[in-house]
Amino acid sequence: MSNKKNEDIEMRAVDGNDFGGEKDPFLGRPASRPRQEAPPIGAFIETIDHSPGASILAYCLASISMTVVNKYVVSGSEWNLMFFYLAVQSIVCTLAILLFRQLGMFKNLAPFDSTKAKKWFPISLLLVGMIYTGGKALQFLSVPVYTIFKNLTIIVIAYGEVLWFGGSVTPMTLLSFGLMVLSSVIAAWADIQAVVDGVHSHEASAALSTLNAGYAWMGMNVFCTASYVLGMRKVIKKMNFKDYDTMFYNNLLTIPVLIVFSLLAEDWSSANLAKNFPKESRNALMIGMIYSGLAAIFISYCSAWCIRVTSSTTYSMVGSLNKLPIAVSGLIFFDAPITFGSVSAIILGFVSGLVFTWAKVRQKAQSVGILPTTKPTMSASSQSNRDAANS
Repeated sequence: MSNKKNEDIEMRAVDGNDFGGEKDPFLGRPASRPRQEAPPIGAFIETIDHSPGASILAYCLASISMTVVNKYVVSGSEWNLMFFYLAVQSIVCTLAILLFRQLGMFKNLAPFDSTKAKKWFPISLLLVGMIYTGGKALQFLSVPVYTIFKNLTIIVIAYGEVLWFGGSVTPMTLLSFGLMVLSSVIAAWADIQAVVDGVHSHEASAALSTLNAGYAWMGMNVFCTASYVLGMRKVIKKMNFKDYDTMFYNNLLTIPVLIVFSLLAEDWSSANLAKNFPKESRNALMIGMIYSGLAAIFISYCSAWCIRVTSSTTYSMVGSLNKLPIAVSGLIFFDAPITFGSVSAIILGFVSGLVFTWAKVRQKAQSVGILPTTKPTMSASSQSNRDAANS
């Protein structure tokens, strides 16, 4: 599940400057002077581009900011335009991808193919289910609880791979699964206890019903996410998608679906729009919605960047470590209750992620030593999309 098709991604084009350096002696001294007198800003950008620390920090910031912004947008008590929000995300992301391709930044993005689109459309429908249920769960649950429960997706995906792809579950992986389940139980207990202790008795039932709705949406999100990831893995080999092709088709194909669902299922009256976009926060909400669409590209690019300058193992470890600051950000920005139970659940969920990553690293090392040519492959962008779904 943690296999990568390319360790270097398509970014080897950056090495073209080195090739130019080999030609300088044959071009004479005048041709070599511009390289020696290159502006400091160019050297600084090149240094950052090859910096493992910068890539890791960028990936973490992109992932954390997207979760925080999503929570901010959907956390309003009157918010009920989830399909519209997701449609805006997809539109912004698609337009940004097309713009970047026009600017030459996404050189290997293939032109739109209707045949591929038809084959990929069922995967896009699964993506709609994943992002919708995730948004609804985030609306009712705190960021720490949402992040901890997301670990359960790993368990479902792992056993799905055992059934469909001949995967295996090692004893250490089982240990990490146990820790994930335990952290989720502790998080739910701490969340419920905080609600019961923090409200009056006549309000407790309403607060608990809100939590129950959040847990129900979270459960659906776990299975929708696992179905999307497993389905994408099965189809992507046949499609030969690379780099940003997956993101492009996912966002483009979901736009009409989300718009139709929004028009049919959501209230577009002026009164409801005023409730969802109050004057005092209207501009901030619109900016957040636009940023959330761009953040999907940021996460994908930063994932590919991190893999290119570090390794797949380092990237997997960063993904596990990143869950801790995401959970902590919920405590900081949204006043989630800080209790012994909530802190213990966060720490335990963090440890379970580390144990799972270490188990997969060991399993990968053993399989490489035995059958180095039979491991299934997955493009870096689809891998980053999957990890973003699990973050």
